[in-house]
Amino acid sequence: MSSEEESPSLDLIIVGGGVNGAGIARDAAGRGLQVALFEQHDLSEHTSSKSTKLIHGGLRYLEYYEFRLVREALREREVLLNLAPHIIKPLRFVLPHTKQTRPAWMIRIGLFLYDRLGGRIGLPRSQAIRLSGTVLGAPLRKDIRRGFAYSDAWVDDTRLVILNALDAAERGAQIHTRTKVLSARRLGSLWQVEVLPAKGPSRVVTAKALVNAAGPWVEGIRRMASPVPSPISVRLVKGSHIIVPKLFDGEHAYILQNTDGRVLFAIPYEQDFTLIGTTDIPFDGDRSSVDISAEETSYLCDGINRYFERQITPQDVVWSYAGVRPLYDDKADNVSAVTRDYILELDTGEAGQAPMLSIYGGKITTYRRLAEHALQKLLPNIPVRNPGCWTAHVPLPGGDMKRDAVVQRLLKQCPDLMSETAERLAAAYGTRAFGILGDARSYDDLGRMFGADLSEMEVRYLVDKEWARGVEDVLWRRSKLGLHMTSVELETFGNWFSERTKSHAA
Repeated sequence: MSSEEESPSLDLIIVGGGVNGAGIARDAAGRGLQVALFEQHDLSEHTSSKSTKLIHGGLRYLEYYEFRLVREALREREVLLNLAPHIIKPLRFVLPHTKQTRPAWMIRIGLFLYDRLGGRIGLPRSQAIRLSGTVLGAPLRKDIRRGFAYSDAWVDDTRLVILNALDAAERGAQIHTRTKVLSARRLGSLWQVEVLPAKGPSRVVTAKALVNAAGPWVEGIRRMASPVPSPISVRLVKGSHIIVPKLFDGEHAYILQNTDGRVLFAIPYEQDFTLIGTTDIPFDGDRSSVDISAEETSYLCDGINRYFERQITPQDVVWSYAGVRPLYDDKADNVSAVTRDYILELDTGEAGQAPMLSIYGGKITTYRRLAEHALQKLLPNIPVRNPGCWTAHVPLPGGDMKRDAVVQRLLKQCPDLMSETAERLAAAYGTRAFGILGDARSYDDLGRMFGADLSEMEVRYLVDKEWARGVEDVLWRRSKLGLHMTSVELETFGNWFSERTKSHAA
């Protein structure tokens, strides 16, 4: 073990760089706490980048009487739409109705509650709709004549994590990616945590409190840090998604009731594609390497084919992803019925010892409220200069201007820019896109172009400002441009990025 120790001690060490860890880091740093976050891989690499990419109340949770969770999520949906208008946008959902699905009266009651549980909302309310002979019904089977429509929102999940981490860093937090926590132990009123970066020796950091936001690894960190068993356990559930060429035109999405009682989403994705998901399967494998199975792919294709005129097969899948959700184990028999709510366990040890907060469960929509609740539990143990909640009213980086206004400024700043490029940059970075362009006034000023609109200047920004260290970090998480690149372009970019990394390390 290295004897090097950071001094003075930190207020808070956070283990885990998913949406919960990044959200807590942002909130804590904004209150004046000295924070360090450690993530063993890339930010959002696991659960948080493997979502269905929705900010939603969870309509189906009403069937399980999760009224508190739905109410909190609906209220957060409104908050987040205002905090990050560049990466979060309203999305209208079409729910086709057939005789084989839930009765229409049940859906009407559910949508009535959904419209009202969140209090005052800014999105259009639900309604019964006719599908036959309409644009909304055009891609569906001809015998599906009626349905319902309601509102929720779409989010770029990885960018949500990145922006929280970026804001935390700009408020003084230390964000350490590719840094594994080797051990954590109490030394009286402090935690002593040994960490190992990808490059360099291990070192020891100390803090007044420890947050265990390790997601699928939460139980392992909990056991490492405390000899006292926890009464709470986590249930690992795999969720998989497929992406196929675009199945329908329009900016709306579809929510489909499957024969097993679950629902599937079909969502417009990256202009040219449709995102389909998700599955719910118990998981006990390697949490670092999770792949969709052939059975899951067939399940998703079959679910779509029950509703859409255009039939798809596994051969139509252009990309897929799978992740593990670390749900709080409420002992539900049906995996799909397991709560998506979160539980915060505060372990204060013996009298005078440093506290540890472990996070079980949760959903991306409620991450900000989870962070507030986490700090409410921890702050009695940590003196803080600014104890008040603040994140509900301060935009995330880049969210301080409407997307259309950003597009116009980008086109004025760099007249050579194509409108599609300006729109993509505005949607991904908001006002931070001005920093990416810098003094560029033409395409030549952007440096090398790698295909799919990706420039050398944008890559530099992702590396310098957003902790991108690998090809997947750039092409499949911070951007989704890998979907639009040819195999030759992917190989060329991979070679260039590898050489760039080697030359900078030399």
